[in-house]
Amino acid sequence: EVQLVESGGGLVQPGGSLRLSCAASGFTFSSYAMNWVRQAPGKGLEWVSGISNGGSVDKYADSVKGRFTVSRDNDRNMVYLQMTSLRPEDTAVYYCTKDRYAYQVVGSNDYDYRGQGTQVTVSS
Repeated sequence: EVQLVESGGGLVQPGGSLRLSCAASGFTFSSYAMNWVRQAPGKGLEWVSGISNGGSVDKYADSVKGRFTVSRDNDRNMVYLQMTSLRPEDTAVYYCTKDRYAYQVVGSNDYDYRGQGTQVTVSS
């Protein structure tokens, strides 16, 4: 059974930083690109970032480029999202997702599993 469990969210002031984690299990983690998506209050899901199965390629939405960094540890089946220079508009529930097929192009946003999410609130 595929499981994705996010953690690390919380309340942070504008300009602050947070590191989100996603623990994956139930599939061959090193074969799949992983992504982070988010949903702000009253809005739809927005793709944020993706990382290739081996970790050598990463991509970002324009809204977070230069502020967020995605990484993964294939030995621990973990994916991370380091968020810096946070803004109120980054407030959202953040989810990690597993690509539907192995070895997909990073950023396809074609996923079949999503975790339960972790809330990030950026406010003074």
